[in-house]
Amino acid sequence: MVGLPNVWKLYAIRFFYNLIPAYVIERLFWEERGMTIQMVVYTEIIFALTVVLFEVPTGIIADKWGRKQMIVVSALLGCCEFLILVFATEFWHFALVVFLAAIGSAASSGAENALLYDSLASVGKEHAFEKYVGRLNAIDITSTMIAALCGGLLASRFGYEFNYWLSFVGMLVSLCLTLTLIEPAASNQDDEEDQQIPIRTYITASVRLFRHNRGVLLVLLSGMVTGAAINFIDEFWQIYLDRLDIPVIYFGLFSAVIFLLRLPGNLLAYMLKSRFSYRLLLSTVAAVLAVGFMYLSLFQGYSGLAAMFVICLFAGIIEPLAAGYLHHRMDSTMRATMGSFQSLGENAVLILTGVGFGYFSFKFDVFGGYGFIALICIVFCVYFVFASRNRLE
Repeated sequence: MVGLPNVWKLYAIRFFYNLIPAYVIERLFWEERGMTIQMVVYTEIIFALTVVLFEVPTGIIADKWGRKQMIVVSALLGCCEFLILVFATEFWHFALVVFLAAIGSAASSGAENALLYDSLASVGKEHAFEKYVGRLNAIDITSTMIAALCGGLLASRFGYEFNYWLSFVGMLVSLCLTLTLIEPAASNQDDEEDQQIPIRTYITASVRLFRHNRGVLLVLLSGMVTGAAINFIDEFWQIYLDRLDIPVIYFGLFSAVIFLLRLPGNLLAYMLKSRFSYRLLLSTVAAVLAVGFMYLSLFQGYSGLAAMFVICLFAGIIEPLAAGYLHHRMDSTMRATMGSFQSLGENAVLILTGVGFGYFSFKFDVFGGYGFIALICIVFCVYFVFASRNRLE
């Protein structure tokens, strides 16, 4: 049986892939190796642009020649990333690392969910996709929490470099596990015929789907906007805590909490969709994010942390819902491509909102940046409520 064993392997792969204690001290390690803040910004731009360029092509390749291959490529590049970082001393070393990391992220973004869906379909469990993708995200969160709690302690006792060697070992285990995956029959059907389909056909078919199914477009847009908004919690909560004069010793615990709060949404999304409409769930999340970010901007105190917790709690619902809505309506031959379109859109929105966030953060500190994100969420929430009428069940 291919289906469920594949699912369990994907769980294990995701666990080791995200068991990265190096991320907890990443900026300190890079600074120690001579990277300035300006250089780090340059690498972030390289990462974002590379993801945008490679996202859809890697999704098409996954659909044409196999999802397993792209997941293996992602894990292999992850190993290269940490191996290079251990010895990195120049800017171009770090630029190469983020370039490889971006390609790896693009390679796995559509392929992983596509392989999961087809594995479930091979045993007649595709209707429970949201349940399994929620569990997959929960494992992701759990391994990230473990890394966050252990990373600081390990770095203080054994030095920054030890965390990178440990991260390399975890990535190597993930690579070995990806080699044991089996491509489901659902993703191999009419294989020779699919490989002859021109790449342009994949893109035009995707655009046609969005044009004729506005419900899919709205759900994907919801995932893009909320995903981009949550990124500004993940990337800048440290600065928010610093402005509140919270000691660094509590940062690891706080990081673990904001990831822990996303677990209920991921695990319960499949149950919520059976009780409430997609329109109600997605509009509620958008409204909560709008209010939460506005609170973070206006009330610059400890109560803002509660708003941050509420944002993380509701945000956990989005990815399983958006991924499920998309995959239930996709043909297997286009599954990874469409997943890549979602990731591409999220990164594009992230780049655009990042410009505004950076400007308002420069003018009014991080609080002004969160005010800008609140404005984006408010505009999207209003648009979604009106645009989704009679288009989402």
